[in-house]
Amino acid sequence: MTPKHGPDERAAEAGLDRLEGYLLCWTEAERARSEAAVFADGMPWLTTAQREEVITRYTDDRVVLTRRYLERVRDRSGELREEYEMRYRQLRHRLVCVSVAVTLSACVLFGCVAAGLPATGR
Repeated sequence: MTPKHGPDERAAEAGLDRLEGYLLCWTEAERARSEAAVFADGMPWLTTAQREEVITRYTDDRVVLTRRYLERVRDRSGELREEYEMRYRQLRHRLVCVSVAVTLSACVLFGCVAAGLPATGR
């Protein structure tokens, strides 16, 4: 049994989703910045301003790439959801048809037996 969600619960869930997204983005940006600093440390000839520029550009590029990747994953997830929902509807339709056919066959068979008629139609 699934719980019914009212407007307040949906708003709370949406808020939590946004918060989770913000925290994930912030964490990814911090991770990118840390990796950028390690990358810049491999170039000891950079001035402080150049090092900061490298870190900023690396971080920005990494965040853009991560966003693109996540958008592709989101889009593909939506496509897969649609495919699976369509397959589920088809399977459910087939199951209903088979169930109806089996039920009708059983009714005919039991009706023939109850009436004393041969089930083979002879």
